[in-house]
Amino acid sequence: MNSDERRRQRLKDLLNQQKLAVLGTHREGQPYGSLVSFAATKDMKQILFATTRSTRKYENLTADARVSLLIDNRSNQESDIHEATAVTATGRVDELHDADKERCLQLYLEKHPYLQDFVDSPTCALLRVCVKTYYLVNRFQEVTELHAEAWT
Repeated sequence: MNSDERRRQRLKDLLNQQKLAVLGTHREGQPYGSLVSFAATKDMKQILFATTRSTRKYENLTADARVSLLIDNRSNQESDIHEATAVTATGRVDELHDADKERCLQLYLEKHPYLQDFVDSPTCALLRVCVKTYYLVNRFQEVTELHAEAWT
């Protein structure tokens, strides 16, 4: 396995193992962070999350679709300085409807079955981030840029 394959495998492992991400949005120049439950598609080109339409994050997303997601495996221990892995995914978000929503909802609920009632609510939106770039960071120093749109 070459170094690019190892990095992509590390990214895939992180996306599969972690359940929560910090979503970064903004409005009128002010950044805003939100904790969200997420699921990534198998090809890692899309990340899904759900929120009610009455939230600040949803309001921010409708004003500007550009987002970031921070996903990491820290354990809040000193060893994290040498061992933690984090990734920032950047891209644009859109709300899913109809067949796209049904297909993606299955994937989302495979990872988060306990959120069934939440996503079934008529006030809930299923959102998809079309990832442009991943910034993978290991040991707080090794930074790799991975461009999802270049993957086959």
